[in-house]
Amino acid sequence: MKNVKRLIVTFLAGALVFSFTACSTQNNAQTGDSTDNINLTISAAASLKNAMEELTPMYEEASKGQTLTFNYGGSGDLQKQIENGAPVDVFISAAQKQMDALEQEGLLADGTREDLLKNNLVLIAPKGNAEITAIEDLGTDKAARVALGEPSAVPAGQYAEEALTSLNLLDSVKAKAVYGKDVTQVLTYVENGEVDAGLVYETDAKSVPDKVTIVSKVPESSYRTVVYPMAVLKGSTQQDAAKNFESFLKSDEAKAVFKKYGFESL
Repeated sequence: MKNVKRLIVTFLAGALVFSFTACSTQNNAQTGDSTDNINLTISAAASLKNAMEELTPMYEEASKGQTLTFNYGGSGDLQKQIENGAPVDVFISAAQKQMDALEQEGLLADGTREDLLKNNLVLIAPKGNAEITAIEDLGTDKAARVALGEPSAVPAGQYAEEALTSLNLLDSVKAKAVYGKDVTQVLTYVENGEVDAGLVYETDAKSVPDKVTIVSKVPESSYRTVVYPMAVLKGSTQQDAAKNFESFLKSDEAKAVFKKYGFESL
């Protein structure tokens, strides 16, 4: 009888330990408290790529064990991916519009939305093109083809349309517009001489100084301030780590890198 009781006690103790371990594992998966093998997925505006490629090894070294995977694209396309259930931990948009939409749909983790960076819109031309000297030239025969971001999905395209509308140039430019899926493609069109001019962010233009010329800044009064907001997604299972990544992007170390690429930290 004593042996039977001993077996029953041993069995119950083992079952209790198994139950506690299973619950603990499940809770860690839900809250993201475990720091082992964490990989954060970041959906970020295409214009951030150069800066983020430099910041990634810095963060991974500092966080010890965490890795980053980036999905770059037009902010509108990234927004749609998130709305369709894409597994994203942090979203960084090139405009407030896309972040506003996700917030209204209840897809952002409470208290994690912050404005990160500021940028400017500039007029660029292929290196060696001396015909384009001012934004007003876009409405003349000096520019046969003009590259713009697709305004339905690319914030740079939305800002460009605002500016062109304000400057009474939109109708004439639309007739010769070549639209890119993101600001990187717009830059490529200009780099390759496929168009006579384009409107991109200052940070993108500065990334290829040997291939494009910055003709001028677009008058800031003609379009809304270019602000990049960021937020953790409510569906992230690694919210603690995602919040740490946000904090890193606001650090002095990260700000220095953003400044190097032409961004202004907020």
